[in-house]
Amino acid sequence: MRILDICLDGGCMKGLIHIYTGTGKGKTTAATGLSIRFAGSGGKVLFTQFLKNDNSSELNILRQIQKITFLPSGAYFGFTHSMEPAAKEKAFKHYSAYLRKITNEILNNNYGLLVLDEVIAADNNGLIPHNKLIDLLTNKPEYLEVALTGRTPSPDLINMADYISDIQKVKHPFDKNIPARIGIEK
Repeated sequence: MRILDICLDGGCMKGLIHIYTGTGKGKTTAATGLSIRFAGSGGKVLFTQFLKNDNSSELNILRQIQKITFLPSGAYFGFTHSMEPAAKEKAFKHYSAYLRKITNEILNNNYGLLVLDEVIAADNNGLIPHNKLIDLLTNKPEYLEVALTGRTPSPDLINMADYISDIQKVKHPFDKNIPARIGIEK
């Protein structure tokens, strides 16, 4: 791996950990914006999503950006609060394998930014081994910037983070029973 491949035009930097959390809309949007900014500066991005069906609208544009790789999870199990125990066990196996695949990808390629969209929700709902997520963050390449999204990060994730943005809902159309709209919430 060449040093040029892991550094941006402004020079090499130590990779930090970002968390976008809270009850408000915009956690994935913030991670998407960070990905576009990072790719726009010449950096290479690996964008991943847990608990989503691999067809959110932001992926349409991210797939077109040369410096951004989207690694699909390949499965969707529905909302965590309505999962039966058998579905939850199947989801755990799937997302555990997905986390291993992500870990291998970042260790074998020279990405500068890793986005783990909704990994915090997967972690909170027991759909990935918490210790494997901590291992990934602890043993990541030094230059790798990592952004995690989801509500209510664990205390150890909070302690590991360098940035935490808490996006709070004040008002949302869901409160008026307006469903998610393409291009806005999905």
